[in-house]
Formats: sequence, structure tokens, C-alpha cells
Amino acid sequence: MRKKLVAGNWKMNQNSAEISLFASDILSRLQDSTPNADILICPPFVYIEQLKSLFAHSNIQLGAQNVNNNKNGAFTGEISAAMLSDMEIKWCIVGHSERRKYNHESNTELTQKIEQLFSMQINPVFCCGEMLPERNAGNHFEVVKKQIEGVLWNLPEDVMNTITIAYEPVWAIGTGVTASNNQAQEMHAFIRMLVSGKFGDTLAQNIRILYGGSVTADNASELFLMPDIDGGLVGGASLKAESFFQIINSCK
Repeated sequence: MRKKLVAGNWKMNQNSAEISLFASDILSRLQDSTPNADILICPPFVYIEQLKSLFAHSNIQLGAQNVNNNKNGAFTGEISAAMLSDMEIKWCIVGHSERRKYNHESNTELTQKIEQLFSMQINPVFCCGEMLPERNAGNHFEVVKKQIEGVLWNLPEDVMNTITIAYEPVWAIGTGVTASNNQAQEMHAFIRMLVSGKFGDTLAQNIRILYGGSVTADNASELFLMPDIDGGLVGGASLKAESFFQIINSCK
């Protein structure tokens, strides 16, 4: 049975003082709790070392929000998979809609990023999802299918076994609007069907598919009850220990 994963994507938020307060608060809340989920936080890169120290004796895992698609070289401001590995990072988000939009990341780049992460034994969280006009036009399944086929179908099965997929309808990210439980489940089941068709049912049943798009303490419980939703990629609600803890406890 797939264990739920609750991943917090902090994006370009938090400072050192806020992080210290968050860590103290979440660790206190988790002290007397046994979560039914793996817990992952992806902070801004500059705060990874601080959080490593604060979470050293906890089960909270840390990930990166991005990685460069090259092994090394003259890429000012970029971070390689080898650097993440050197920091003992085991997770990394790939292909978030904000990076697709603002950084114009191509399918080729995303495939290369996953290959670099795999070479360093880092687990990718691969994001996919449609924009509102695509949803309204009824093209959402085709859009997600193209995103998945354009990247994940380039990978061998051993790499696919390390991947978590995050379905994030772009129209629901940071808007306060969430896909309905049925909309989210429908897309998650569709993604699992695609994976099964390409890599077989065993891999498809083992792969975790997260929902991302205005996940909150109020809607997490119902979303996570859906049979193909294996947790969440959480944005704003992961910045506060109270709401993040409530989302973690929504996993049954």
C-alpha cells in the first residue's frame, strides 16, 4: 500500500528567524504524534543547511525546489545534482508550473534534470498540470498526457521507480480555488492509467501521485481520502506549522 507523502514547497518565502520558529513549532506538534505520512519540506536553497541542523533528529526530510540539467560547468547561479547530494538531499521538485512559465523549461531540460538527479540517487517530484483555459476547453487530459509523455516516457523503468508525480492544476495554485475531490481523483486515476499503459500495473500501483493546488487544512482530509491521491504538494499552507501539521494529520 502506498504511504502518503506531504511535501511543503516554500517557494521564495521565509527567513532565518521565521524558519527557526517554524521548526520549533512543528517539532513540538509532532512530538506526541505518529503521522501516517512521510513529511518533506523544500525550502529556498540558502536555508537547507539551517533546516538540516534543526531537523537532524526528526523524520522530516528536506528537498530542493530545482536543479540544473547539467552535471557542472559555467552556469552562474545554478545548483547541480552533485551539490544537492553533497548536502545529503534526497528529493527535488522538477517542472513546477512556475518554472515552466517564468524559466521556459522544456521537456528536454526536465528529462535531463531527472537523469542528473537519478545519477545522484535523488528522488524527483515531477509536476504536471493544465491552465484554466485548457481545463475550460476540455483539453486538460490531453495537456497532462503530453507533459507526462514528453518527459517521463523518455526514462527507463529504474528511473521511473524513483519518481513521485505531482498533479497541480495551474488554475488552483495560490488562487484559493481547489479542484473538487472528483476532479482531482479523475485526473490522478488518469495519470495512473497512463503509467500503467507504459510501465505496467505494478509500477503504476506503487508510484505516488500527489495533488498540488491550494491544499489547506480544511480540504486536505477529503482530498486525501480519494483512492488515487497519495498526499499533497503544499504551497502557502506549508509556511505555518499549525496548518502544515493539520494537513499531515489529514492522512489516514
